[in-house]
Amino acid sequence: MIELDDDKARLDVERVHKWLASSYWTPGIERALVEKAIAGSHCLGAYLDGDQVGYARAITDHATFAWIADVWVEERVRGQGIGRRMVQWFLDHPDLKDIRRIALGTADAHGVYAALGFHPLLRPDRFMERLSPDYQARLSDMER
Repeated sequence: MIELDDDKARLDVERVHKWLASSYWTPGIERALVEKAIAGSHCLGAYLDGDQVGYARAITDHATFAWIADVWVEERVRGQGIGRRMVQWFLDHPDLKDIRRIALGTADAHGVYAALGFHPLLRPDRFMERLSPDYQARLSDMER
């Protein structure tokens, strides 16, 4: 049985860092940056018999906007709906359930998130982003 818990003290930060450093969205991320992200976010761990097998976090003002990020499920337990359950947990959370806009990004799990009501941007012409020069260079290197 998978247990979801937002107690940051339970997070295996070394494991979370390893997962994120191996991901397509934050390859090679430094541990200090992962720790800073954890400190500034509402984090959620997924646990199987006390062993952490998943992680996700929400960045939010708790009023109008939230960004769900870093949804990760350990490979050995993928395909069991754990990622979907973690995102649903945030959507149902009393501090987040009435937020006007909750966003996330994905390259390969559109169906998972569509089942929870996520869709492509309705007005993409109104959204912009700014990347740090270091991150922009890293993305350019990855595309080569």
